[in-house]
Amino acid sequence: MLGECGMLERDKRALRRNSVTLCKEMVVDELFIQSLQADEILTDSMAESILAAQISQKRNWCLLSLLPKRGPHAFSSFCSALKDTEQHHLYNLLADSPERDSRVRGRERESMEICLDADSPITTAVHPTTQEFYLSHCDQSYSMTSSPRGLGLVISNVTFDPCAAPDLDTRKGGEVDEEVLRKVFTELDYIVTIQRDLTAQGMRTCIEQFSRRQEHQTVSSCVVCLLSHGVEGAVYGTDGQLMELDWVFEVFDNAHCPLLQNKPKMFFIQACRGEEMDCGVEMSDGPERTQSPGCEQRDAGREGEGDGNATPTDERGRLRVKLPQRSDMICGFASLKGTAAMRNTKRGSWFIQELNSALRLRAKDTHLSDILVQVNGRIKDREGYAPGTPHHRCKEMSEYTSSLCKDLYLFPKYHPEY
Repeated sequence: MLGECGMLERDKRALRRNSVTLCKEMVVDELFIQSLQADEILTDSMAESILAAQISQKRNWCLLSLLPKRGPHAFSSFCSALKDTEQHHLYNLLADSPERDSRVRGRERESMEICLDADSPITTAVHPTTQEFYLSHCDQSYSMTSSPRGLGLVISNVTFDPCAAPDLDTRKGGEVDEEVLRKVFTELDYIVTIQRDLTAQGMRTCIEQFSRRQEHQTVSSCVVCLLSHGVEGAVYGTDGQLMELDWVFEVFDNAHCPLLQNKPKMFFIQACRGEEMDCGVEMSDGPERTQSPGCEQRDAGREGEGDGNATPTDERGRLRVKLPQRSDMICGFASLKGTAAMRNTKRGSWFIQELNSALRLRAKDTHLSDILVQVNGRIKDREGYAPGTPHHRCKEMSEYTSSLCKDLYLFPKYHPEY
């Protein structure tokens, strides 16, 4: 059948048959590689070589080229890595290959059914952007051509100090949110860093260090996700101290983060903004009343007034372009001001669930502002189910704010230079 150093022929055929799909859709990140290293399928130098590839398709192709030479157990270890990183659609694709023994396929299908229970977040692969869509929309949108697209930071506070913060319960399900975000943004070609259970000062230090990373200079964007308990305008550290969100935005503004000037900066805040529970209202019969008074007020005289300051010029007397202090930002909030955010202890929070689904299904041809509108619509339709508790039939409403100046398309899995 094969030598000791090779892969079973049927497994090679399964990889060859599905190589195009694997190369396009697989997410090979550090966790995936560590799984193969733990089984001694990859050496340290092989792992470094794969992760050094800047374009996701190149990483995938490099791994697929190595696997057939890594012994008879390489295929099963590869399938386990797909399952461990919840790339179930690819795991199932290989399990259903005609080359695979029917007994093996049946066993793998059985384990798949356990993984894909009703409480699992959506794991459909991110749909890729087509070349036609990119070419027809790239001119009016932010340049999103770098690979990686940018750096991502997820700060997830799940367990709080019982002495310093006795009123802050463990955020059961929070660990699901952080993993969902890691996977979806990794698949969208971001290099994602996860930091868990930080004090307020620890969060500030982490965010400042992230904002100063020199890699921001060569990438197209960045994303920051904060998952914790919170109040309006701030989130809690594990020590019960608050970190102001306005300070976070300031760290990334045009004055404090010049490496990201004119580049889109995305923020997603999964935290309560108050303690008020939205119990909802019964929808009345007839059309909804959406008319507004139509009153509009100008900033009286401000646009034409000088501020008494000289216009800055460079050393040759030419006018320098100025930027507003803060621009090119978009922030999605899980709830409205003053209200609580909902979280399922098995599936994670409502907001992150819907954000994950919308990004995977819609990022290929929808700009981020419209994606967040779609998330709002999905959140609006949800209701809590907890009979006999105050949370039964509770509601939530997400929202977003934006100072984006162009359409923000993520153009998933499309690389003009590749």
